[in-house]
Amino acid sequence: MRIGIVGAGNIGTALTKRFTAVGHEVSVANSRGPETLADLASSTGAHAVSVREAAKDAEVVMVTIPEGKVPDLPAGVLDGAADGAVVIDTCNYYPQRDGRIEAIEKGMAESRWVSQQIGHPVVKAFNNIQAQHLLEMGRPKGTPGRIALPVAGDDTAAKQVVMRLVDEIGFEPIDAGSLDDSWRQQPGSPVYATDLDADGVRRALAEAKPARGPH
Repeated sequence: MRIGIVGAGNIGTALTKRFTAVGHEVSVANSRGPETLADLASSTGAHAVSVREAAKDAEVVMVTIPEGKVPDLPAGVLDGAADGAVVIDTCNYYPQRDGRIEAIEKGMAESRWVSQQIGHPVVKAFNNIQAQHLLEMGRPKGTPGRIALPVAGDDTAAKQVVMRLVDEIGFEPIDAGSLDDSWRQQPGSPVYATDLDADGVRRALAEAKPARGPH
């Protein structure tokens, strides 16, 4: 599968390594230019490209940048993606870093806001696990205690694509409902950065409360 990754921070780098390791063709971009990704490209076989090129021919595009930077993405950043491309949002909103985003503060799910900014439906995934754990703690299907990851979105077929990718890199995919349900896996929720198994993730999603804590 051809995967474009916009963002090469901790999560973007970990996903580049994991997806190339299981045989996917990955193009990765960051805001500083492809020359700064030479080491990552040479060690993984990924293609280092510009942000405008990341989605070219991609069947899956991942947006994995600070939430506050999403509106700064180039217009048409998804142009050139394959027909029916699935867009995955891994972003998390931290007001201390991103500034206050009024729509999210008033209750809009973070990924709904991202979808509006880029003008394309998204699936929320890979946002609730630490990058090092994403890189190192994948386990084969059927392993007791296998870490599970929630996947939320409105398009069932797109969610299935993302859930297969979650499984391929060693984690148990859990259908977490619609995109408007994705607040249940946002920072501060019971499922956030807790490395729960499938049953634990389902319980944590059910126990989540919509009120944002002071953190």
